Amino acid sequence: MAFLPLRVPEATSFRVANAESDFLSGLIVDKYEDALVIQTSSLGMDQRKPMIVAALEGIFSPRVIVERNEVSSRKFEGLPDANGILKGEQAGAMLIKLNGLQFEVDVFSGHKTGLYLDQQSNYQRVAEFAKDAQVLDCFSFLGGFGLHAARAGAAHVHLLDQSAEALAAAQRNAAANGLAEKCSFEAANVFDWLKANTLSKPHEKIIPRFDLIILDPPSFTRNRASVPDALRGYKEIHLRALKLLKAGGTLATFCCSHHVDAGLFQDTVLSAAFDARRILRRVAVYSQSLDHPIIPMIPETEYLKGFAFEVVR
Repeated sequence: MAFLPLRVPEATSFRVANAESDFLSGLIVDKYEDALVIQTSSLGMDQRKPMIVAALEGIFSPRVIVERNEVSSRKFEGLPDANGILKGEQAGAMLIKLNGLQFEVDVFSGHKTGLYLDQQSNYQRVAEFAKDAQVLDCFSFLGGFGLHAARAGAAHVHLLDQSAEALAAAQRNAAANGLAEKCSFEAANVFDWLKANTLSKPHEKIIPRFDLIILDPPSFTRNRASVPDALRGYKEIHLRALKLLKAGGTLATFCCSHHVDAGLFQDTVLSAAFDARRILRRVAVYSQSLDHPIIPMIPETEYLKGFAFEVVR
């Protein structure tokens, strides 16, 4: 088990065990303040669950340990879904801190084990481009990127997500951090919203209105066969987003599918830029936070990649 305080020393919520990257294939353990969430996706790890729980209790003395075992890979091992509390008590959502901001997390039904810990460091890095900016945060979920941008001095942040429930939580997070006045929230399909906001009549010019656009979609592909469709989806959202981005503005974009490597993802963004007649300058490269380590010999461990591009003209 890798010891995460050494990787992210100031974090109080982080990934404790990252499966193959920590030589614990089939085991994920995430820490949310004084709560632990575990996933066992292999038969061997599942059979050793009592041993794992005992070890975690000895190391962390958590208030509660929750299992989130509804991942599809368990079916290949003949394992049923198993969700619930293994030790301690927890009722409903809990509050955690990410980079000093407070977030509401539901460890029983939130994405992954509650939220996206793999973006923790990127939330701060992308926010470096937000000073005085009009920001569009697409696929905003609980507001990770948007609220960090608002705290960093954005003039205004508009958060888009298809889930009304996630947006309601993001709105509560904004209020809890004193950022509500800087933020607006809209429940919408991001593809449809971008299309509706970039429609124009012949010879009608679209007026870009954002200084920073963040694209952090869920994975568009679960297997290699669907990669071509995924690339078309990635190109579509980038083409539309670039039409709404001012010259000199920044596009921060992410892909979380290990089937689409960084080179292919960048090529797709550049293809969209060509069609949008925009010239991009790459100003940052992103990867998953250090508590999600990468073993290059196991390509699947390097799944999250991202870039920031400045629109030169």
